[in-house]
Amino acid sequence: MVDLFRRLAWLLSLLPLIAATPTAAERPLILATTTSVDNSGLLKHLLPKVTADTGLTVHVVVRGTGAALRLGTSGDADVVFVHDRLAEDAFVAAGHGSFRRDVMSSNFLIIGPHDDPAKIADLPDPAAGLRRIAQTKTLFVSRGDGSGTHNAELRLWTAAGLDPRVASGTWYRETGSGMGATLNIASALDAYLLTESGTWANFGNRGALTVLNDNALLNPYGIMLVNPQRHPHVPENDARKFIDWLTSPVAQQAIDEFTINDQHPFRSAAGAETTAK
Repeated sequence: MVDLFRRLAWLLSLLPLIAATPTAAERPLILATTTSVDNSGLLKHLLPKVTADTGLTVHVVVRGTGAALRLGTSGDADVVFVHDRLAEDAFVAAGHGSFRRDVMSSNFLIIGPHDDPAKIADLPDPAAGLRRIAQTKTLFVSRGDGSGTHNAELRLWTAAGLDPRVASGTWYRETGSGMGATLNIASALDAYLLTESGTWANFGNRGALTVLNDNALLNPYGIMLVNPQRHPHVPENDARKFIDWLTSPVAQQAIDEFTINDQHPFRSAAGAETTAK
């Protein structure tokens, strides 16, 4: 009997905690997004507008694309905003995401020292440039972290008919870090690397680095709702409201208007469609 009363007392002690736990609609929306989006400063431009227009509070978790998708898979994020279309489609196909929508795009860039020791600047084909870097064994720094930028880089190496990872630790260095840290390492080592236009436009520690190919690959970004049927704690209404806002004409115009040092590093999906027509 004493044990029964103790258990009842323990359960009653939990009631205030249960009552204080925020419901899905009361807590901030958790957005998992990439280091490239965060490094560019785009979210600082957009999130105050989100709150003003929708009343939503958004908590941002910054990871590489692979890690951001894993947060969605485990239900530790409500919305995932990344840039690896193959991985995004696989995420939705596996049931981890309810749907995907286009948001914007940037360009991948090949960066290297001003003196361009591998002489790739005169090559319009980025794959040919990578082949020349490999042939000359000129230092190349890779994120090596399974991010969207890293996966895009590996696709370019595949197009060049090479797997640089067999040379890891020699002329090919993998940092296992985000874009900002990898750019800093490349700047310190005067190395080549692949980055994207948003991060590069906002990067201040360039040293001897410069753009040698400004259109190595298109870099589309997509946004996905984490499947609330698998993770009932996901605030579906708030998540849909956020996604609807980010893909609305107001937000798409805000993306096109975003500048860094008078550059427009991103093009909205709506703007790209208009141009295509």
